[in-house]
Amino acid sequence: MLVTALTLGMIGKVLLGIAVLRVHGRIMEEHRIDGDVLRTMRREKIIAGLAIAFIIAGYLLEMWHFKAVGVLFQ
Repeated sequence: MLVTALTLGMIGKVLLGIAVLRVHGRIMEEHRIDGDVLRTMRREKIIAGLAIAFIIAGYLLEMWHFKAVGVLFQ
């Protein structure tokens, strides 16, 4: 279970990093915001949302694995 939790956390962090890098790279290339940039930013928003979900899921799995879930809800 711990391996799954750590893997989900890692995947989430990597996806978030990729999203940030791609958005910054695209904006730096364009020097302006047009339709293409807005479409790219929408796509990156979805990737970032997925990354955040993986991070949260990984954290909850770690807490469950270590029997610390009760501490979160006291």
